[in-house]
Amino acid sequence: MAISKKNRDNTKLNIIVPVFNEEKSFPKTYAAIKKHVKTPFVVTAVYDFDEDTTVPVVRKLKKNDRRLKLLKNTLGRGPLNALKVGFASVKSGPILVVMADLSDDLNDVDKMVELYQEGNDIVAGSRYVKGGKQLGGPLLKRTMSRIAGVSLYYLRRLPTHDVTNNFKLYNSRKLNNIEIESTQGFSIAMEITVKIFLAGGKIAEVPTTWKDRTEGEANFKLWSWLPQYMRWYLYAFRPKGKIK
Repeated sequence: MAISKKNRDNTKLNIIVPVFNEEKSFPKTYAAIKKHVKTPFVVTAVYDFDEDTTVPVVRKLKKNDRRLKLLKNTLGRGPLNALKVGFASVKSGPILVVMADLSDDLNDVDKMVELYQEGNDIVAGSRYVKGGKQLGGPLLKRTMSRIAGVSLYYLRRLPTHDVTNNFKLYNSRKLNNIEIESTQGFSIAMEITVKIFLAGGKIAEVPTTWKDRTEGEANFKLWSWLPQYMRWYLYAFRPKGKIK
């Protein structure tokens, strides 16, 4: 049975954006959020070091916009720690992860919130379901990601075709109840999805279009992060309820 809106935490949507020298991309991403997201929101840009070129840009934007916050990652450099710090800053309500490079389709956000309001603990943006697309990016990375997502959907009945995509909306209460063990990279999205699935959480997905960045610095290191992805892929086959 769907959970009615009045019975679901209706706090503002918390959008977490990890940044790494995104002085050109971030203003465009934030403008797109304001244009396409009709749900009330607050955006938190999480940066690693004071010299990050995104920091002065965000400080300028936030002077006249209370919906924008700046948060320093104090756990150590890297997107995983930036996300962990961002998650810890949210006390209640839904959390959405958005990349700062405009790769995510922000037209899908309100639909994701709607599915959250219906009682889902994770709503995944899916490139590999009917209606979804992936435009650009390294061929090997795209292929491995698709194989991981689609195989877990069919072999493990994990309710999303795109377990590796970081463009996901989370129930903060369920998120804060799991132990995050990933140590590097963007595999955190896969870990969270697998663990909430094994804990009996509800997962839904929406078709989305992912576009490769056109400017700025990519911070994805496939070969050094691959063992993390393999760990959570195998973890998904544990019996339900067997999680940390």
